[in-house]
Amino acid sequence: MTPPDKRHAGVTGVGMAFVGGYVDVIGFVLLFGLFVAHATGNIVMLGVGLAGDAGGLATKLLALPVFVGSAAATYALIRWRNDRGQPCQVLVLALQAVLLLAFTLLTAHALPAASADAPAVMLAGLVGVVAMAVQNVGARAVFTQLAPTTMMTGNVTQVAIDIVDLVIARGRPDAALKARILKTWPSVAAFALGAVGGAVGVLVAGPWSLLLGAAVVAILAVIHAVRG
Repeated sequence: MTPPDKRHAGVTGVGMAFVGGYVDVIGFVLLFGLFVAHATGNIVMLGVGLAGDAGGLATKLLALPVFVGSAAATYALIRWRNDRGQPCQVLVLALQAVLLLAFTLLTAHALPAASADAPAVMLAGLVGVVAMAVQNVGARAVFTQLAPTTMMTGNVTQVAIDIVDLVIARGRPDAALKARILKTWPSVAAFALGAVGGAVGVLVAGPWSLLLGAAVVAILAVIHAVRG
């Protein structure tokens, strides 16, 4: 039987990775190519905008400092609580759930919009950036036993490495390889499922599809609160 701590960690990792892919796709589709979870992605889109369509440049310019500032503030809060021996799992998840709910309401209010530079669109997008900055910091500073849940390049690289090691091991992985597989592959699969789900969500419910992301994170917060 899987130990409760490992089971909760697995559920948290899969849930957060799903939300990472889900919210990022919805934000990109609805908010004129804004990546709410990938700060570096917006730098690329900024370059694309400078090379052609200049729409939404202001939001993409602001996204990086907003992400960095939000990440720093979240980490400062985590450090403050850690110094006092207070757990942070429920706090980080609840904070993200509230921010994702705000992101949903602001996006629904802002759309439809004719321009990426409309103030309501910019505000909605930047609140989404704040919400996902919280998740990124939580993955690095609180849920440290999990694979990354928003940046999948490292995870996919690890999957490629694991495939080679698994072939060499003739399908009989040792404990270390098995642990890496169980840590990495579910996050990649959940992120991909979230990305597909985000596309379906946009088609079915538009901006209100973001409510599912907020609900998933809220459920994870409840799970950790009950466990704690």
